[in-house]
Amino acid sequence: MGRKIVKIVGVIVVLIIAVLIAAPFFLEAKIGDIVKNNVNKNVNATLNFADADLSLISSFPNAEVSFKDVVLINKAPFEGDTLFTAKDLGLTMGIMQLFKSTGEPIAINNFNVDGAYLNIVVDKDENANYDIAMPSESTTVEESGATEGFSFDLQAYDITNSRIYYTDQAAGIAFKMDDVQHNGTGDLSLATSELDTHTNALVSLEMDSVNYLNRNKVQLDALIGIDLNENTYTFLKNEALVNQLPLVFNGFIKVNETNQEVDLTFKTPSSDFKNFLGVIPETYSKNIETVTTTGEFEVNGNFKGIVDEEHIPKFNIVIKSDNASFKYPDLPKAVRNVFLDVKLNNTTGIAEDTYVEINKASFMIDEDRFNLTSTISELMGNTKVKAHVDGSMNLANISQAYPVPATYDLKGYLKADITTAFDMASVENKQYDKTNTNGNLSVDNFEYNSDELANAVKFSTARLTFNPKTVTLNSLNGTTGKTDFDITGTINNLLGFMFNDENVEGNFNLKSNTFALNDFMVSDEESSSSTTQNNSTEGQNATADKIKIPSFLDATINASAKQVLYDDIVLNNVNGVLVIKDETAKLNNMSSGLFGGKMAFNGEVSTKQEVPTFAMKLDLEQLGIQEAFSSLDLFKSLAPIAQILKGKLSSDISLSGNLTDDLLPNLLSLTGELFADIATDEIDTESAPLLTALVGKLNFIDLDQLNLKDLKTSLSFKDGVVNVKPFTVNYKDVAINVDGNHTFDKKLNYKATLQVPAKYLGAEVTKMIAKINDPSLQDVTIPVTANIGGVYNSPQVSTDLTSGVKQLTSKLIEIEKQRLINKGTDKAKDLIGGILNGNQQKTDSVSKDTVSSEQKAKDIIGGILTSQKPKDSTAVKKDSISTKSGNEAIKEKAKDVLGGLFGKKKKDTVN
Repeated sequence: MGRKIVKIVGVIVVLIIAVLIAAPFFLEAKIGDIVKNNVNKNVNATLNFADADLSLISSFPNAEVSFKDVVLINKAPFEGDTLFTAKDLGLTMGIMQLFKSTGEPIAINNFNVDGAYLNIVVDKDENANYDIAMPSESTTVEESGATEGFSFDLQAYDITNSRIYYTDQAAGIAFKMDDVQHNGTGDLSLATSELDTHTNALVSLEMDSVNYLNRNKVQLDALIGIDLNENTYTFLKNEALVNQLPLVFNGFIKVNETNQEVDLTFKTPSSDFKNFLGVIPETYSKNIETVTTTGEFEVNGNFKGIVDEEHIPKFNIVIKSDNASFKYPDLPKAVRNVFLDVKLNNTTGIAEDTYVEINKASFMIDEDRFNLTSTISELMGNTKVKAHVDGSMNLANISQAYPVPATYDLKGYLKADITTAFDMASVENKQYDKTNTNGNLSVDNFEYNSDELANAVKFSTARLTFNPKTVTLNSLNGTTGKTDFDITGTINNLLGFMFNDENVEGNFNLKSNTFALNDFMVSDEESSSSTTQNNSTEGQNATADKIKIPSFLDATINASAKQVLYDDIVLNNVNGVLVIKDETAKLNNMSSGLFGGKMAFNGEVSTKQEVPTFAMKLDLEQLGIQEAFSSLDLFKSLAPIAQILKGKLSSDISLSGNLTDDLLPNLLSLTGELFADIATDEIDTESAPLLTALVGKLNFIDLDQLNLKDLKTSLSFKDGVVNVKPFTVNYKDVAINVDGNHTFDKKLNYKATLQVPAKYLGAEVTKMIAKINDPSLQDVTIPVTANIGGVYNSPQVSTDLTSGVKQLTSKLIEIEKQRLINKGTDKAKDLIGGILNGNQQKTDSVSKDTVSSEQKAKDIIGGILTSQKPKDSTAVKKDSISTKSGNEAIKEKAKDVLGGLFGKKKKDTVN
């Protein structure tokens, strides 16, 4: 019997285990479908999740349902916006809840959420993205209650690693809770219960573009009494920490059908002045437990009233301190005579009526003092400010008494006495004539350093006068790196810059003895290879320096500098107008001395995009050619041969393209045109591989006699190619026409065309021309073309001089042939006359003259050919052969003429 019972129990246990293992496979789809169908039918949004898992064993006797990658997406008017997401969402319920019939709600005992993001938005038309409940189509409710869903009989819940954001675009409020860790325990199935909650989060609050909290640490331990019958939630025992400021809460919140009632009070549990340091973020206040304090600091307040669409609770918050002091143990100075009397109030329940009164805020360090009084009204509407600040302060004392970060370590002596009154609507609308600011501010021996600056900025003096409409900069003298500056001018919108995120608008006069652009370079670790195409940037480190035009400037600057340093270039006596706006600097009517000449330029430089750009027009007058071409990569690339010239350059240049991070032209990106007028009478022949190679092919040219006076040329460039418009260089009476192009890496593709007079081809050619004695041959020339390739330092030159000589030779032979034929005809006539007269001696004369002429032609041709360079000797010898054949032809022609005259060949006559 006992064994049967054991077997039965064993079978039951096995069945239970089997059910626990098998049930999830059958019920997971049901749970997932219930959730999706119920939510999507009843809200104006779409719920989805990647996976739903059901576990019965690990939580027995309860069941656990978990959902992965949950997302709830809004429909119109927030189409496609995310309302809620979560990496994991878990629900726990009794196992029997899974076997309820369709239509019965499933009771949830607890839930947990991890990695959640709740994004609540109210748009400018006051539509709320959380208002997603479907409107009811009927005022009657079905008695059967055949709606699938859940009921919450919570015992506990957890929210971890989550974010809650609330943005009210209509009210200009942005509230954020990051890194939310929250949990609560209590039996919410009861009509009255207590919920024990613990919360940690980083809180940020911004109203009307003013940041009041920025990831401030908040901790709240609250025991909340819940009365579901009255919908009332009472703070029974509550302690909070805002940063390190302790607060205790009492009161209640009651949820009514159309509004909420609030009645809360809070205060600091003690009056220790350390409470004041607790208001300051821990990053800046450090460990306040070790700080020695005297005096008191108290915060107390209350919220009481109705919360609905038109009202907020009335409130009164008081912050007070009287003759307090504090001293950090590792700092030499104390902050003393601290007085605070601050009130934050709303007496009407209308948000716009909130106001702040700073009746007194003052402190001293040594004998330095600071005082502030202010009234800020209509805080949530058109904020109105009235304030007065005065004091004198050795700025170095601040770091001696308070643990400011090293990057904010200031030096200098500040004096201020300023009164201001303005409203934010006037500031936002740039109606600065409706604002009123008066007073003076001065700073002496001020020093400031920042990661955004290449060097510390030092002001020896700074004097500002505040007027109702503008701020006058009476003087600002200082240095940064090698740069010195003396600035005066006016600022038109200081309030807009301070409160409305506007750029600084003003007009300034800048004077400087030395102004170095490198002093305004900033470190940019992301910019490592943006200009690697330029040869000048080879070998850049992963961290590059980049010059940036300040984005907050909208100013016109009349500039005058004795010396401007631009990389390795020195500009002297620079004058002009600089207009800075939108990270773009426009240069108007700028002029300077450069390389012994003058330069005028207009254009603009922009660092707004990732790759800086520029467009410029330059007017260069009498610049030293060698200085310019040895210092400027641009000139080296545009006209590499010009660096051999000694003299002056005048030029008009228009160009545009990209810049490197240090604002030098990226050559491969340039587009533009250049006209050059060169005045030179001397050539550095030792640095002229191109001309040397050309003369090697045209050995009759002497470089020292090359005439480059008044040389003018134009060129255009684009995509790294420089196209030179045809220009002429003179050598004695030879015009050399040049055109072609080269690349910025100095690959050559040029053609030089010459009409070479025959007199430069050697003495024998000259003698032959003289022998022919034909006036038309005195100016005879041959065309020669020199093709220039290769690269500048190793050019490849080829010419057609040999073919030109051949053409001239053929021409001279043809002329000589005709002359001999004509002369032979005349002699034949004389010979006939001689025969008739019995004069045989003339026949011999004709024969000798004919033979002599033939030999002379051979000698002249030989002389022409032997005047060529040795490497052309082969070709010349071939020409001699062909010329000799021509002479034989002439001889045969002469024989034919004589034979015709006598009716037989010359051979017979001789015999």
